Amino acid sequence: MPAPRRFTREQLQATALSIVDERGLAGLTMRSLAAELGTGAMTIYNYVDGRTGLEALVTEAVMAMSTWEEPEGGDWREALAAVAEGVLLTVWEHPNAVPLMLARGALHESALAPAEAMLDALHRGGYRGPRLLVAFRVVSGFISGFAQVEVVAPQPGPAPAADQGPALDGERFPRLVEIADAAGASDPLSRFRDGLRIILKGLEP
Repeated sequence: MPAPRRFTREQLQATALSIVDERGLAGLTMRSLAAELGTGAMTIYNYVDGRTGLEALVTEAVMAMSTWEEPEGGDWREALAAVAEGVLLTVWEHPNAVPLMLARGALHESALAPAEAMLDALHRGGYRGPRLLVAFRVVSGFISGFAQVEVVAPQPGPAPAADQGPALDGERFPRLVEIADAAGASDPLSRFRDGLRIILKGLEP
């Protein structure tokens, strides 16, 4: 009979994320995780498969912490938007983990609820099979990409002046000046909601 496991997957996830929050991605190692858990580094190899496994713990932790409220009325677009925003807000609370959100794919069962909820909303919208896959990747890619772009402002609020960048020649780059002004007059969460509306408008089964 195998020896009982000392740590749950959820314990490993929470501890790994705590390390990344405090020390950044470089601070997460087998040794640092083991030290926080009060064990030896070799013990962690019984649970985690190298660097890829460590990073998966962080992504899983963020996804598992995501929460949202199911909107009334059962509209699939509203349901999808609620989950997407819930995931984004959780990601923003852990900016050091944002780079991993683009890199990590497969997740542990404990962290699959947001993905299943988004897929369920799309399924209710009429998506099936390959088209369900494509629609899901469009939405999840938007969430990940937006989090990456807005990582300099991880909490919803006014965009920092630095977002506007250096002064541009308005005659040569009029549209760049236009969006720089728009960035200064808006906030990341509003931009996310507006962008998601554009995507959802185009998602016609």
